[in-house]
Amino acid sequence: MKLWGGRFTGRRDPLFEKFSESFSLDQRFILYDLRVNLACVKELGRLGVFKPAERRRLARGLEAIRRSVERNPHWAQGQASEDVHTWVEAELERRIGPLAGKLRTGRSRNDLVATDARLYVKDATGDLERALADMLEALLAQARGNARVVMPGYTHLQPAQPILFAHYALAYFQMFRRDAGRLNDCRERADELPMGAGALAGTDYRLDRERLARDLGFARTASNSLDVTSDRDFVAELLFACSLMMVHLSRWAEDLIIYSSPGFGFVELADAYATGSSLMPQKKNPDALELIRGKAATVLGRLTGMLALVKGLPLAYDRDLQEDKGALFFSVDTTREALAIASRVAKTLRIYPERMKAATAQGFLTATDLADELVRRGVPFAEAHEQVGKLVRYCAGQERTFADLGAAEAQRFIPSWDSKLRHVAVSPESAVNRKNVVGGTAPQQVARQIAVAQSALGKLRHKFRAV
Repeated sequence: MKLWGGRFTGRRDPLFEKFSESFSLDQRFILYDLRVNLACVKELGRLGVFKPAERRRLARGLEAIRRSVERNPHWAQGQASEDVHTWVEAELERRIGPLAGKLRTGRSRNDLVATDARLYVKDATGDLERALADMLEALLAQARGNARVVMPGYTHLQPAQPILFAHYALAYFQMFRRDAGRLNDCRERADELPMGAGALAGTDYRLDRERLARDLGFARTASNSLDVTSDRDFVAELLFACSLMMVHLSRWAEDLIIYSSPGFGFVELADAYATGSSLMPQKKNPDALELIRGKAATVLGRLTGMLALVKGLPLAYDRDLQEDKGALFFSVDTTREALAIASRVAKTLRIYPERMKAATAQGFLTATDLADELVRRGVPFAEAHEQVGKLVRYCAGQERTFADLGAAEAQRFIPSWDSKLRHVAVSPESAVNRKNVVGGTAPQQVARQIAVAQSALGKLRHKFRAV
């Protein structure tokens, strides 16, 4: 069955048939497609385009298909159609006869697929937000459970300053919280109705598009038919949101890959999320994290492909847009699965506070605090920086830490060295406590961050319950 065969004669090349079909992908739109078709049938019935008996038969046929599909998750096996829209009309004809030919009245596959895709995106953003909430909850639990654990903070992957592990976990909480905001923005921009736009110019039937939008759960109707039939900004935007989420997951995964290696030993993955070696019996490989890191690259590639797909398309609809669904489904599925694995890894992650604390003795993490203490004593910062830098160079050359220094040695580089300066130099806890500024790593500030994070997570969860 073709929805457009009257113009053509002869048989199409079977290779082209296979090349051009999209049913293998857009069958995932089936429930959306049935829902949109049913809403259009009801609206055309209100207008008198369909007689009451016709409207009822069409509606009952569509509802019967919906029930059949919902009962049978393998409904598409063995089916063959150009696309899901063609399959629906053919199946409807099988059930109710030639009346199914009226289903297409007043609409095009162009506005139908655009509507299906927007409904899918609205649901997909909600699913991703729920998965994000689980990740946020896991990070918040890490922060609460390790609120006083001190660890090295790094820049350029070199030891920088002491921080609380909770502060570290909350940094990723903020990244993923921004991702949730992007998903919400994406859903809002996708929340407009294309139906009634026809192929590109609108429809001859005086559809009440505002009522149709309400029936389908859209916030508004699209204001330009030419734009909305070919608009895939909302797809590209969701792919960007997924890509950035995967980038954040990849950064987090990279951290834990490093921190779980024996050279650091800060954390350990649960056995459920690691694998071994077929040759080396001792290996415990962080494969869950490596796969997250790798899949981030493939999602990013889909975004790049989507942007390339639309960059040169003339208005309005072009068949190139058939390729958007592969990128859309892959990216949403991969991101949702990666979030689910990441949240489970985070919930089961073992933390080694004593190893983190021991690592703060290396790398002269308190050097900045020494310079700041000298500034409090009236030394210009540039001079304080110079004095501390020379002391660090001396210690590094001797393979010693600040704790190994005698007073006389230290005074060769910092003339005012005394017991208070020594305490600043050897106490990472003191360094952490000094960062008592909004957003800082001091325990008081981290406690505030935890409270804010808990409130934000509660609001996100409440939104799900309210829907």
